Amino acid sequence: MKVVLYARVSSEKQAEKDLSISAQLKALRKYAEDRGWDVYKEYIDEAESARTANRPAFQQMIALAKQRQSQFDSILVWKMSRFARNREDSIIYKSLLRKYGVKVVSINEQLDESPAGKLLEGMIEVIDEFYSTNLSQDTLRGMKENASRGFRNGGIVPMGYRQKSILDGSTKRTVLELDAEYAPIIKRIFELSVNGLGAKEIVKIFNDEGLRTNKGRRWGKNNIYYILKNETYTGNTVWNRVSTEPGDKTKEIIRVPNTHPAIVDEVMFQKVQRHLKSRERSQIHPRALTSDYLLSSLFFCGKCGLRMQGTPAKSSRYFYYSCQNALNRGRKQCDTKMIRREKIEDFIIDRLKRHVLTEKNILELVNMVNEEAIRERESHQEQLESIEQQVAGLKKRLDKLYQALESGALDMNDLAPRIKELRGQIESLETRRSELIDDAHSGHGHGVTIQEVTRYTQDLKQLLCKGTLMERKSFIRSFVKRIEIKDKEVLIEYTLPLATNKKELLTEEVLPLVKNGGPSVT
Repeated sequence: MKVVLYARVSSEKQAEKDLSISAQLKALRKYAEDRGWDVYKEYIDEAESARTANRPAFQQMIALAKQRQSQFDSILVWKMSRFARNREDSIIYKSLLRKYGVKVVSINEQLDESPAGKLLEGMIEVIDEFYSTNLSQDTLRGMKENASRGFRNGGIVPMGYRQKSILDGSTKRTVLELDAEYAPIIKRIFELSVNGLGAKEIVKIFNDEGLRTNKGRRWGKNNIYYILKNETYTGNTVWNRVSTEPGDKTKEIIRVPNTHPAIVDEVMFQKVQRHLKSRERSQIHPRALTSDYLLSSLFFCGKCGLRMQGTPAKSSRYFYYSCQNALNRGRKQCDTKMIRREKIEDFIIDRLKRHVLTEKNILELVNMVNEEAIRERESHQEQLESIEQQVAGLKKRLDKLYQALESGALDMNDLAPRIKELRGQIESLETRRSELIDDAHSGHGHGVTIQEVTRYTQDLKQLLCKGTLMERKSFIRSFVKRIEIKDKEVLIEYTLPLATNKKELLTEEVLPLVKNGGPSVT
């Protein structure tokens, strides 16, 4: 029987000092040797947590097992916790491997396929997952305690500060101290903002003056926004700034005042926050993914170019889209009229159903996908042929070295480095070949029938009408790039060229705002 060995150590080394890679491999090799099993390959993941299956060597091993003619029968691990500590991952991957005739064998936990064996296996997985989760919670508790005392838990040091190590008893902790070069620049950014300058204007001033960030780069708006919203500059330590979940103590925000020198005072910081918030209300559109308006972020005023913003009226009994310019600055700035939400949304939906979600257009899209799949398969085949040629050439060179060794022309000391190098190149190419073969087996791209296209088209129309708000928004954005309204005409710009009855491709169209999506495209 052929087996592969899998060894792993996580970054939680303090809990696993007795499970070094070398110790695991030594035990696994002996286990296989005692049973007369051939070791086909060894896979190693160093400093990789088993809470996730996204481990490089692990994924290479799974890909090799999924080949049509698997090169091995079993995977040997020190314990099941080396394979996965997440029960869901463990079940998924072991079930997948069973389909390919590959078993996972723990050399220190004798499990079998009997009901009792499966029960024991499940218990071990649950215990391992509990251990992993508990360790994470212990780590978070330690970080919370560290932050509550004003010490840093790592991360990027904000510009204007430097990190300094101090001793807390016998433990080394880190705190912040002022960076004499950049602290005055940070203070100047806050002063400019308080005086009414926006991020773009501050960026222009700094770049025109030749100032650079502490990384030696030109300034950008994101640099300015990050600085202006960072409470660290008030001298407070803030940790775990994430959305909290009710009752979840591990996600409470820790805020400790006066843990390091302040660059700006609390009064100036809060004044800047109010200034930023006031600018957001007049310039930033509603978030496209959280807005209840279907066309948010796609719908624009054709006269002034600003977004059409969703707005309620008459105690939220009616809902409209209104030009941001007119809404915030008055009708003298833009006289585009408000439009009822359902009128424009129904117009766009009807247009998509009648003239975009046609069998002809869907078939065109399917053909494009199929052609791309064919090109990808051809590319894979070319790469495979190239790899085969390279491997064959390397093996010939390796054979010549072995012949030289057997004939005594050269000794092992001369040849060993070159043999090792050639073997490494061959192994690397064979790994790439396995990945390409796996991609080819998992790929789609087969042709579809007209009946399938018809069914798919109907499904899409149903989704457009009856899907959730998020599904409908995502769907519209996959076909529509931009919508503009000017007087009583609507311009629709599409993300992909669409087929028409005139045998031409349509990228945009201007339509009168009437029922049923306007005149048909013929």
